[in-house]
Amino acid sequence: MEEFKYGNLIIAHSPHIDDGATTSKIMAQVLIALMPALGVSVWMFGHRALLLTLICVVFCVLFELLFQRITQRTETIDDLSAVVTGVLLSFNLPSGLPYWQAIIGCFVAIVVGKQIFGGIGHNFVNPAILGRVVLTISFPQTMTLWPLPNQGFANVDGTTGATPLGEFAKGNLDQLPSHWDMFLGTVGGSAGETGGLVLLAGGIFLLVRRIITIEIPLAFLGTMILFSWFAGEDPLFQILAGGAMLGAFFMATDYTTAPLTSRGKILFGIGCGLITMLIRLYGAYPEGVSFAILFMNIMTPHINRWTETKLKIGTKDV
Repeated sequence: MEEFKYGNLIIAHSPHIDDGATTSKIMAQVLIALMPALGVSVWMFGHRALLLTLICVVFCVLFELLFQRITQRTETIDDLSAVVTGVLLSFNLPSGLPYWQAIIGCFVAIVVGKQIFGGIGHNFVNPAILGRVVLTISFPQTMTLWPLPNQGFANVDGTTGATPLGEFAKGNLDQLPSHWDMFLGTVGGSAGETGGLVLLAGGIFLLVRRIITIEIPLAFLGTMILFSWFAGEDPLFQILAGGAMLGAFFMATDYTTAPLTSRGKILFGIGCGLITMLIRLYGAYPEGVSFAILFMNIMTPHINRWTETKLKIGTKDV
């Protein structure tokens, strides 16, 4: 840690107080916050949503363990970060996606997006986001086959339809579900993207537990609301549809890939909201959350530098 001595004072970068928090404890609380959304996805999309989540978790942990053993690095699977990545990746996938494609996404997320750069704390993009984006580009057909909700443990493999954003992109405004249906999650979509109620509840849980702070979700969703209002669109539809809630509370707030300062987090959230709405309204894809977060992850080092707070002591900037 870089330090600067000024008289009897030693100035160094935060953190300065050990509050007992560990990566495993933080990740465990994130998993708790995600469990209601998992329950809704299983109830709405059947057993395949649960199997997809389990497969993603198992292979994310397996790829991390194998990579660390092959490269003779310290094994860190007990920090639960790979488990969280697996759950978040599965939440970004259609529950009917072939399992082998999901496994490729796990490899991209853990090996390419995380371990190659040094493991947790060193990755420059959110691993689950990277896995989802690569799968979207590589397998556009299967990544856009959305099982319809069946509200029970039925096999819905062969029943697919358009998502609310898909209908919106086609201009089928009369086919859009009600706000209430989107809030409860009774619409088609990725396994964990539907259900604004449970995602909001999980986000509030993380805020109350101080696992995340309010700046990024508020700036992200607030920007989407303002942009859609100025564009003459329905703001509530935009934040309930697709991955806005999941992205704002659970993915854009990733410790490693989000800015450190409050001003930086606000700027980051605004950027995510702007890019999401630009893609949704004017781009080739109906959804832009993953691409927006990925782009802003890349911008994070620059945002940190632009918004860093310097303490001036004597003639030195610290």
